[in-house]
Amino acid sequence: MFERRVVGKVPRKHHIQLRDEKGTLMYEECITRDGFEGPYTIAYHQRAPHTQSLSEATHGWKAPEPVTGRALAKRHYKTQELKRVGGAPIDARVPLLFNADVTLGVLHPTEADPVYFNNADGDDLFYIHEGSGVLRTPLGDLRFEAEDYVFVPHGMVHRFIPDKGVAQYWLSIECKGGLHLPRQWRNEVGQLRMDAPYSHRDFKVVAFTGPQDEGIRDLVVKRGDAFHGFRYQSSPLDVVGWDGTVYPWAFPILNFQPRAGLVHLPPTWHGTFATRGALICSFVPRVVDFHPEAIPCPYPHSSVDCDEFLFYCRGNFTSRRGVGPGSVSHHPIGVAHGPHPGAYEASIGHKRTDELAVMLDTTLPLHPTAAALTVEDPNYQNSFIP
Repeated sequence: MFERRVVGKVPRKHHIQLRDEKGTLMYEECITRDGFEGPYTIAYHQRAPHTQSLSEATHGWKAPEPVTGRALAKRHYKTQELKRVGGAPIDARVPLLFNADVTLGVLHPTEADPVYFNNADGDDLFYIHEGSGVLRTPLGDLRFEAEDYVFVPHGMVHRFIPDKGVAQYWLSIECKGGLHLPRQWRNEVGQLRMDAPYSHRDFKVVAFTGPQDEGIRDLVVKRGDAFHGFRYQSSPLDVVGWDGTVYPWAFPILNFQPRAGLVHLPPTWHGTFATRGALICSFVPRVVDFHPEAIPCPYPHSSVDCDEFLFYCRGNFTSRRGVGPGSVSHHPIGVAHGPHPGAYEASIGHKRTDELAVMLDTTLPLHPTAAALTVEDPNYQNSFIP
């Protein structure tokens, strides 16, 4: 998934014995992707990690259900107006738009997860619009701050511990087909290219803490959009060392290095992460096009192959009016879209933009949930008429 790391105690070769100073045999756990053909991490536990008993699942969020019979139109959802459910992250997600590849939602957690969680349906990518905290896993702790992306591989046991007294507002992107860095930014050995919009140094990786016991024994596994309960016999945080490329990380969005061109560059140049059926882009403050006759505002374009999802974070969005931090615009396949009236002409002569936003282009249509409809702006489609 990313560059290889080795921390703690590991044997000189994988699949051979590792014993502690008393001669006790450690248990090897292989965390794999693509069966056994893809990236993997091997963690070494003090006790067998696979001896869970069945239990009742008492945590989880409501799976998304589509709203049918909706007319095709450009949409605007004001997630900043959603009722803040609060609670633990595992319970607080509110899905808003989804298809077979991704589920997009928001959450406002107010307390730590009381159980461990494993999303077996896909990788999770969060954008921390507001807030901070710690992601805790058997591989160690990952500290995150506002304006960070936070990545949790599927199959990774974890729990979130939001900072107390800090308002939390997260965008969640569940990636059913897994998440990876776009291939155009990597060389033949997997290293990030020198002309990539970020480097390995820009990522914050999980910090190994060694074995610990929080006293938590319950595990919730999400599979097939259902939640299943298990109970550990001992703490799953008993890892003495690990070696591999599959682990959580955080990426501050402002570490993304934007490109500027003679004329306007397409969204692919803002591509930050990729998943099956979607490209995830970061729009960060940047200088704009420098041709003397350039039009910096995005040109109108017809969405013939992709739905566009845009989560507005902060700044001045020159192409849109009526949006603010937390707004979500959804421009569907089949309907031409572009800047609001007057924005195209008004952008001429601008030298830079200070917008901050997260965008997805999806190849499958996105379906809204009932929760999205409660905060929809009914005037958005007609707001493009001069």
